[in-house]
Amino acid sequence: MISAVVDTAALRHNLSRVREIAPKSRVLAVLKANAYGHGMVAVASALAGADGFAVARLEEAITLRAAGHAQRIVLLEGVQGAEQLREAAENGLELVVHEPGQIALLEAWRGEHLFQIWLKIDTGMGRLGFRPGELTAALGRLADCKAIIRPVALMTHLAEAELRDSERTHAQLECFERLTTGLPGERSIANSAGMIGWPATRTGWVRPGLMLYGISPFAGEIGADLGLRPAMTLESRVIAVRELMAGDRVGYGGAWTASRATRIAVVAAGYGDGYMRNTAGGTPVLVNSRQAQLAGRVSMDMLTVDVTDLPLVAIGDPVVLWGGGVPVEIVAAAAGTIPYELVCRVSERVHIDVR
Repeated sequence: MISAVVDTAALRHNLSRVREIAPKSRVLAVLKANAYGHGMVAVASALAGADGFAVARLEEAITLRAAGHAQRIVLLEGVQGAEQLREAAENGLELVVHEPGQIALLEAWRGEHLFQIWLKIDTGMGRLGFRPGELTAALGRLADCKAIIRPVALMTHLAEAELRDSERTHAQLECFERLTTGLPGERSIANSAGMIGWPATRTGWVRPGLMLYGISPFAGEIGADLGLRPAMTLESRVIAVRELMAGDRVGYGGAWTASRATRIAVVAAGYGDGYMRNTAGGTPVLVNSRQAQLAGRVSMDMLTVDVTDLPLVAIGDPVVLWGGGVPVEIVAAAAGTIPYELVCRVSERVHIDVR
């Protein structure tokens, strides 16, 4: 009954928006985490106009290859172990190298395949990558490595690009520029927030993720503010309608109390589907394309909506939980989280309907 409708025309529109913002850059479309919950294989088909794909895990890349996608595919976490390196070679994958052990794997490689490498520099994220003082040694080892294509690409990742005036981001950009000036190889810095908010990140390759799905990376803004179209609409149906008296309570813990005679619609969707339990009462929900409000605590399989002020609501009526007239950014804020988490939490029992 509950489905996530994915609009491929919106995906293509958002890719075109990427190219408008960064017309001189090539695009690695980020498809990790099942394309942010949108269905990786189908999204890859819709975004076939990208210059390449980026995923986090080897299994994701192999799935794309098995589905027939021949584009360049970059493994953002690289490989762990000789067996993964062999599988990467068999599937023609490009590797992010972010720690010395991954260089050692390449040095020990005796196959015929040569790997395209993206060397990750930690300019301040503090997560993956070679620190500034480690970069020269890493480059030296790669210069002597017979398993790679030269020159290597150079990349970093921004920690708070979603803050448009971040001193940390300024420092990261200055660090990357200082470390890479004079070095050969392509550059990649920008995620979605970087590309939109920080023009200096629009280097040879950009790595949009969230914005491809029509979602804003900036607090207080929605995708439409940036010229994007939401790609996912989470839909369900009304399964019951209840009439309450003033003082009646709804749901676990009786967290919501009717202040007047109230009509409640019960919707087949809950935290078991990815709609978060702590989403605040009053969060907008569309019933029959009209706005209503969440009432009471979200259950595993159901949630309740105050439809008192709507025209007659009946069992089977359509409900939109996010997408279209209910921006996912607003629902995420009401749940105390970020939209990345909401779309990635869409569970396996939600049917993904790609159109």
